[in-house]
Amino acid sequence: MDRNIFALSLGLAGLLLIPAMGRAAPTLCSDHDAVQAELARQFGEQPQAMALAQEATELVLSASETGTSTRTVTLPGGMTCLVVAGDNFESVAPARVAKGDPA
Repeated sequence: MDRNIFALSLGLAGLLLIPAMGRAAPTLCSDHDAVQAELARQFGEQPQAMALAQEATELVLSASETGTSTRTVTLPGGMTCLVVAGDNFESVAPARVAKGDPA
């Protein structure tokens, strides 16, 4: 369930960013496989989480062991665009709720 909540939050964040892409600085887009290969080659990033948004749009969070991370959005035609990139990525363990706890 926690994984579903994370994937859902990733998807919602991506949906909020998609409209802003049109107003931002030049967007970096290319073929999905080419973008993923370049993230792996340049930064050692591998996909860590993904979510599907409306209209078959795929949102991916890629990260490396050194802490770099990139969020991408892939449109149904296969075009992938960089949404945001950063440093100091850290995985967090999901909070555990005791069985029977209504929270």
